[in-house]
Amino acid sequence: MESKVKLVEQLFARLESEITTFKSETKIQCSSGCGKCCTTPNIDASPLEFLPWALHLFIEGKAESTLEAISTKTDSSCFLYQPNSISDNINGTCSDYHYRGLICRLFGYAGTKDKNGKSSIVTCSLIKENQQENYNNALEAINKGLYIPLFTDYYMQLFQIDNRLAVIKVPINQAFKIAIEEVLHYYAYRPFLGDLKTPA
Repeated sequence: MESKVKLVEQLFARLESEITTFKSETKIQCSSGCGKCCTTPNIDASPLEFLPWALHLFIEGKAESTLEAISTKTDSSCFLYQPNSISDNINGTCSDYHYRGLICRLFGYAGTKDKNGKSSIVTCSLIKENQQENYNNALEAINKGLYIPLFTDYYMQLFQIDNRLAVIKVPINQAFKIAIEEVLHYYAYRPFLGDLKTPA
């Protein structure tokens, strides 16, 4: 379990480095405090993306209570998303940003390829509308060879870490639950021997 979590975290670290470079080259940035993509209902994710988060909860002694809280959640919005207020659902923050999943990291700064092998950015309408010049310049730069992380590449790398947990695609809150259940089940009859008490 610990080695699997480390591999996921290493994958996230590589992606973070690539996204930092992409942001620097294109000047595309999410607006501070914007949570529009986090409020999208039924975002699909894999449990493996949240295995580091689930192990962190286990280490902190919060796995079972968090599992219960997710199980009693009545709406489909992301469990970790905290809106600024009841009346302002669009602006808010991730309550555990360090442990956000692969889908959360990729969206906005990663791309897909069409049938002709041409890459494009998968990003939100707000960036396209409010940062139109940067967005258009980024598309042009990508067409000229600027590297952009690709969804397919990163999900393939995730699949190589654990093809069982990576291939499951469920609504994000269900992915949270499965990840926590995996950790709880794994350590039900095993001692915790890891060195992951301090997040990377």
